[in-house]
Amino acid sequence: MPHILGADGAGHVAELGSDVTDLEVGDRVVLNPGVPCGRCEYCLRGEDSLCVDYKILGEHLPGTYAERVAVAAKNALKIPTDLAFETAAAAPLAFMTAWRMLVTRAAIRPGEDVLILGAGAGIATASIQIAKLAGCTVYVTSSSDEKLQRAKELGADVLVNYKTMPWSKAIWELTGRRGVDVIVDHVGEATFKDSVRTLRKGGRILVPGATTGPMLELDARYLFWRQLSVLGSTMANQREFEEVMKLVFMGRLKPVVDRVFPLDQAREAHEYLTRGEQFGKVVLSIA
Repeated sequence: MPHILGADGAGHVAELGSDVTDLEVGDRVVLNPGVPCGRCEYCLRGEDSLCVDYKILGEHLPGTYAERVAVAAKNALKIPTDLAFETAAAAPLAFMTAWRMLVTRAAIRPGEDVLILGAGAGIATASIQIAKLAGCTVYVTSSSDEKLQRAKELGADVLVNYKTMPWSKAIWELTGRRGVDVIVDHVGEATFKDSVRTLRKGGRILVPGATTGPMLELDARYLFWRQLSVLGSTMANQREFEEVMKLVFMGRLKPVVDRVFPLDQAREAHEYLTRGEQFGKVVLSIA
């Protein structure tokens, strides 16, 4: 401390370093929040997010809760003139993480059943759209019927309100006691045990975070008898970032912006997030 929060960002280029040739002052850009060292064995293989000294804006480096942000030119990607900054800023971290997790790590295929926990989270709204685009049947959970309906509008096929019935029991029954092929569990301690039990034989569970705690309970008997895979995933490499952002620019994937707060109301924005009322991303703006 003191520290500047904020991983995602979009805006105009205000100044350029002397060796920057592919950007101009005034260009509209969105930021890749991942900052690899560029020198380690993983970086040389193009695996940015495995970098031994990987950093993220707002977590390890000064972030985007600011009027100006300095980044390497390669971290700034030009955006279409008709894409609002608020929409662009809501995309990178959630969509690049969801894309690598589902497409690269889990290699989801058309016809598979994909369960996404916590329908209102930013990574969940991205995952719903990516899984649907890949031709999967998408299951989602929430304690809010309103959030479930909004998830349906994004492409979710099967909606489970866990206030009505435990979600793992509901999924088990809805799949004819088969289970689902893939589960996105960013919740952690509170859900992981049930997630493992809800996978079909040969299924994959994806762990991009752990909002309720990092210590996960895993019964090894489920792991070996059902031949399950537990796949950790975070962020993405530059190629994956550009792939998923291209789909955002084309309108095939749409970042969900719940509310926009002025930058000087960042505290109020965090209090709103703490109440868990949002569906999608909460954005700060200096406009």
